[in-house]
Amino acid sequence: MKKIIINIARFGAAAILLQTLFFKFTAAPESVYIFSTLGIEPYGRIGSGIAELIAAILLLWPSKSLIGALLSMGVMSGAILSHVFILGFQIMDDGGLLFALALIVFLLNAVIVLFNFKKVIGINLFQPLQIIDQLSL
Repeated sequence: MKKIIINIARFGAAAILLQTLFFKFTAAPESVYIFSTLGIEPYGRIGSGIAELIAAILLLWPSKSLIGALLSMGVMSGAILSHVFILGFQIMDDGGLLFALALIVFLLNAVIVLFNFKKVIGINLFQPLQIIDQLSL
């Protein structure tokens, strides 16, 4: 079951990341507006697109999906914070779609990281009793 959940999260996050790359790399009006408002057009748009492409490729590579999830969470954190503090939730009357996609990608990657938490810091979140047994000598 764990593997199925991780695979759904991997493929879902990668699909959204890859789908939105078209708009970044073709200078779609929404993308240009976002990065112009942030004051980092075109380098921020292209740079974040490259980071998202790398993250999506790593997510599709099972043994590297944790690295892809961490990278993607970093990029999505920037997108979410930009929406919250600078851009607002709606971009050019999109009904909040871009903000929602950033949240979905972040949450899907959080699932991947949580299920691989032991690899990140050496503690298995899903077996807390083992931790208690190890602490009590």
